[in-house]
Amino acid sequence: MSHLETAIQACHASGKLLRENFGTNLSVDEAKHHDIKLALDRESQDLITDIILNAFPDHAIYGEEGIAGNQDSSLEWIVDPIDGTVNFFYGIPHFCISIALREAGDIILGVIYDPMVDELWTVEKGGKPQLNGKDICASPRTQLNEAIVFVGCGKDEEALATGLGRFKRASLKARKMRMMGSAALGMAYIATGRLDAYIESKISLWDIAAGKLLVESAGGNVELTPLPGAEDSWSIAASNGKIPLDEIL
Repeated sequence: MSHLETAIQACHASGKLLRENFGTNLSVDEAKHHDIKLALDRESQDLITDIILNAFPDHAIYGEEGIAGNQDSSLEWIVDPIDGTVNFFYGIPHFCISIALREAGDIILGVIYDPMVDELWTVEKGGKPQLNGKDICASPRTQLNEAIVFVGCGKDEEALATGLGRFKRASLKARKMRMMGSAALGMAYIATGRLDAYIESKISLWDIAAGKLLVESAGGNVELTPLPGAEDSWSIAASNGKIPLDEIL
């Protein structure tokens, strides 16, 4: 199988697992003020890891739930087994699986799968982004007062303060605001033209790796600013590439 076919197989297998467990009693591994870790997060990543390493045993896995495979490989799969775990836990059907492939530091493939509505976004570097096999592109909107903006607020006090300030500024200018609980789906929605921008002051690589390639391939723009002292954590400003984000950042 190709890299893309393997990622799709892994997403579908994980999606089946998540659908079967949605709305059931779930085992919580860790509960924090603003986050939850489920045993199912680990089960989902283990399933994805098994599928990928069975096809490519010399590749590396870098996921929210840990690493696996050959960490010296130039080919590294970046996995978020449930992006939107809190939504999942509370029975809100807005979450996804995100898988990206990075080669020597460059994202070359991205797949995002929403198992509850069976929507699969796929992209390979240099190719066209697709939703369920049909080409997609970012919205043509150019004015902030026409735009729907997704603001994430992070999980620590500083990130919350920054996010809430941005939310207030954007609320005065944008058509509508959203806080959706899944960064990967937010970026997939930008690539599809459903949303126009997504901003967050602190986000992890596995949340946005696949989405970054999707958005950029769909004509949008993604700016990542590394956070000092936080490995693979970033401040992100993603958009359709046309609306002016400097008014709200």
